[in-house]
Amino acid sequence: MSCYEDVKRLETHINHRILGQEGLITRLLVALLADGNLLVEGAPGLAKTTVIKVLAAGVEGDFHRIQFTPDLLPADLTGTEVFSPQDGSFHFQQGPVFHNFILADEINRSPAKVQSALLEAMAERQVTVGRTTYPLDDMFLVMATQNPIEQEGTYRLPEAQRDRFLLHVSVDYPTPEAELEVVRLVRSQRIEGRSMEDIESPLVSRAGIFSARKQVLALHMAPELEEYIVQLVAASRRPEAYAADLTDLIAYGASPRGSIALEMAARAHAWLDNRDYVSPEDIHAMAADALRHRILLSYEAEADGVVTDEVIKRLLATVPVP
Repeated sequence: MSCYEDVKRLETHINHRILGQEGLITRLLVALLADGNLLVEGAPGLAKTTVIKVLAAGVEGDFHRIQFTPDLLPADLTGTEVFSPQDGSFHFQQGPVFHNFILADEINRSPAKVQSALLEAMAERQVTVGRTTYPLDDMFLVMATQNPIEQEGTYRLPEAQRDRFLLHVSVDYPTPEAELEVVRLVRSQRIEGRSMEDIESPLVSRAGIFSARKQVLALHMAPELEEYIVQLVAASRRPEAYAADLTDLIAYGASPRGSIALEMAARAHAWLDNRDYVSPEDIHAMAADALRHRILLSYEAEADGVVTDEVIKRLLATVPVP
């Protein structure tokens, strides 16, 4: 069985466990295939925690959930040097960030030092404790969640850290029909005494994920589409060159990481659609998630109630498609 078939089996498995969140599931798989991290924003109870647990159960790797709180310390993530009285030496005890799949639950509830420790892990794939640097595993994915409702006692994520997330996904409530199915599914699982992530063996091996990533990188993308991605990101920095009505709405545009993220996400999206080429539709499908957290609106735009997604829609409508 090919790695594509394995990943599609995994996608089907997750969709059977998590109902009404197909968009989140697709973007989580995109992040896995593009070797990136995911920032998910949504109200409580929308299966954000469950979806990463089900994904981790279906992939050959280990999972750990970290609840971010104001009293969390960097060592609670990275680990620390532990003294051994038997021989009078210190040895390093790894923290939870050394797992393959990390759920950073309510990431904006921890202060700057903790954010800095996670930033190194996400950006450099390593952890530094004292004078020693420890590499992380090649399969490493952080899914961080934010609660948009309650802002008391939270810390705004630094722009540098938000830029390290491949995608910023906004999760909405399921439809009434999907919610009814969720109620029935949870009841049936309780009757049978099993949980969402119950699975006999992983559906995708580590080798399968790494092979899929190579195929994603090998997908054909026309030079015109590469230029189109760069023009979209450039338009967020110099909107006056593309649309005069956007000039007063954007304070800062996306960084070059925005171009890299959109290109990789579009490739992964096309691969999941079983195509060996990237189309403009793939770019449009991933544009909002790749740029939402990288474009900073002006004070005037926020005062007028303009949201980033609206600006991205206008950029897509303004920059000509090749």
